[in-house]
Amino acid sequence: MSGDDARHRNAEGDAMPKFDKLYVQTPLIESRSMSDKSGKTIYLKLENTQPTASFKLRGISNLIQEEMARGSTRLVASSGGNAGLAAAYTARKLGIPIRIYVPESTPQYMVDRIRAEEAEVVVHGSVWDEANAEAIRESQSPGCANIHPFDHADIWSGNSSLVDEIAECLPVAPDLIVLSVGGGGLLCGVVQGLDRVGWKDVPILAMETEGANSFNAAVSAGKLVSLPAITSVAKTLGTLQVSTKAFEYSTDRGGIMSALVSDRQAVAACLQFADDHRMLVEPACGAALAAVYSKVIERLQGEGRLAPSLETVVVIVCGGSAVQSDELRRLLTQLS
Repeated sequence: MSGDDARHRNAEGDAMPKFDKLYVQTPLIESRSMSDKSGKTIYLKLENTQPTASFKLRGISNLIQEEMARGSTRLVASSGGNAGLAAAYTARKLGIPIRIYVPESTPQYMVDRIRAEEAEVVVHGSVWDEANAEAIRESQSPGCANIHPFDHADIWSGNSSLVDEIAECLPVAPDLIVLSVGGGGLLCGVVQGLDRVGWKDVPILAMETEGANSFNAAVSAGKLVSLPAITSVAKTLGTLQVSTKAFEYSTDRGGIMSALVSDRQAVAACLQFADDHRMLVEPACGAALAAVYSKVIERLQGEGRLAPSLETVVVIVCGGSAVQSDELRRLLTQLS
């Protein structure tokens, strides 16, 4: 049996579907409205157009395929929503059973979406960290693989593919990449992708909301710290502690800046983005969009942390399914 044939057979020797990738190449578009607001050329990497509406499908699908190649016959995962949906979608496509633990803070419509992908969903704990602990415990069973939502080398490798796509579209490196940070899986992937395409000097602006700021807290403290609780409405950014790798990149690589916006700024950015581009994303993604809409980039330029000559910016629109339009309007009124 060839190496490729072996890779696509499960532990019982049965043939599995062959998928080079389950994610799609997403568009990179210029945003005239955001460019006009900022005085810069703003490009949007539209990860919200993935089949599961977020970048999570890149890394999660890569990890699951690698675990199946290593002989896993069932999966267990934990998620605040988007990673679980990506895992459930991938498991259904590949025909492998999966159980997904989500915290009580996960909206019911998100639970229903995950179940619609034929996954078993278990609600456990008040925050993701508690759901994850239960998933880790169960994954000790023989033949079972734990599909972590952000902290795994195969996830970072999968997420890094979006940088290759950006490099295919832009003639030269951008002056800045803006992204949201939750557990750090996207950040780690982008760093690895930038290094691979020869864009090591491109700075990264890592955005979070106040109350879901585990990365900013670590950067400020100079060490990994745990938040006492998640108080932001951007629940899918909500891990009490950022991944070790993401923190290491912030200290060892250089060129990674951390900034915070309020919940209101993140939600307002989502609504403005919907008006500008007719696309709905969740507050976790709104944190990155607020770097433009709330003029965070200009503030950092004024502080000398970003070059005054900065012209081209790529914003990763990480997407998110855990949102509804009426919920965003209600949140904006509440936060006002």
